[in-house]
Parts: sequence; structure tokens; C-alpha cells
Amino acid sequence: MDFALKPLTENPGQNQPHPARALRVAAHFFSILFHPLLLSSYTIAFLIYLHPSAFVGVDAHTCLLRMSSTVLFTFLYPAIVIFLAWRLKLVRSLSLNNMQDRIVGFMVTMFFYWWTWNVFRNLQDVPPVAVHFALGSFLAICGGWMCNIFFKISMHALGAGGLCAFFIAFGMHDAFASGLYIAVPLLLTGLVCSSRLILGQHTPFEIYIGLLVGALAQWFTWLL
Repeated sequence: MDFALKPLTENPGQNQPHPARALRVAAHFFSILFHPLLLSSYTIAFLIYLHPSAFVGVDAHTCLLRMSSTVLFTFLYPAIVIFLAWRLKLVRSLSLNNMQDRIVGFMVTMFFYWWTWNVFRNLQDVPPVAVHFALGSFLAICGGWMCNIFFKISMHALGAGGLCAFFIAFGMHDAFASGLYIAVPLLLTGLVCSSRLILGQHTPFEIYIGLLVGALAQWFTWLL
């Protein structure tokens, strides 16, 4: 009778997730957390709320307006338009998995990122570093759109490459720079690109070209 009270699972690790499955869950998590549309909001938030001098002298209300406009024009509005395009069957999937769907995604984000840069460069309270980043992001999207004509470039790698190059270039000109300017973006870039490979969304070539185009776009803005 005592044997009837034995637990149904004798192996204590039987209910634990398979390592491969857990790895894919982590890859999905990082792909969403560092979605290309979110990287501009993260960067401007860093410049406004964490950097000691980027927005120095700008009052809190104006900073909130600049942060809100960044979120609206680089994340929310493009996401809404792409969602509407999906509902209208102009794109097959919200994830823009094929090259045809990505044409719509690139053109939508291209317009809103151009608008963000154009607004930033005409505002006296927006520092040059934020204008540089906005222009680099717009140029990266333009480069990604042209590459998409020939192959499925990784949007995640495009954004991560631009983010990494921006912080390296910014660190070379910033009096408050530290090793974190390089270490953190490199870590995030590795996590994002590895996640896309684990999920099988891209080939290494598509990842490398995305990194290169994103990085060159940001470096170019610092040479202007």
C-alpha cells in the first residue's frame, strides 16, 4: 500500500524545460526586448535620464516631451501603421518574415525616422548627439531597405550594429565616457544577434551585413 503513495514522477528533472526549448524562449525574449523599433527610445532615454550632461539645462517638462515624441515617432506610430497594413492584408505577418513584407516595414519606419531627425535638428534644446543618433538611425533604415532588394537583411542586427557604433563614437567624444560605453552595447549586440540565429530567422551573412550597415550609418553621421 505504501508504494501507491509514491510520486508519479520519479525523475525530479522530468518537468523541467528542455535546454533547447529554454534557449529558444530566451531568444524570443531578447528579440522582443531589443526590437529594432525600441532601440531609439532606449538611447534617448539614456541621454535624457542617465547621462549627466547630454540634456543639461533642459527642464523636466521639455525632456518629457522629447522622450514622448521619440516613443511616438520611432516606436508607436510605425508599429500602428504596420499593424494596420497587416489588417488590410498589405503584409502577410506582423513579424515581416519575407522580403516583400519588409518593403512596407522599411518604408513606414523610414518616413517616421526621417521626421524624428528633421524635428530634432530644428529644436534648440535637443543636443547634437541626439541629432546624430536620429540621422544615423534614418540612414541605417535607408541602407537596410536597399539591401532588402537583394536579400533578407536582419533588422535586429541593423539596429544593434547602429547602437553599438553610436556608443563607441559617442564615447570617443564624451568627457563622461567609460568602458561601459563599449561593453554594454557589445553584450546587447551579441545577445540580439545570437537570438536571431538560434531562432533560425537569419543566416550569419544576413546578420553580419545588418551589423555592418547599421554601424556604417552611425559612423557616417559623426563624420559630417
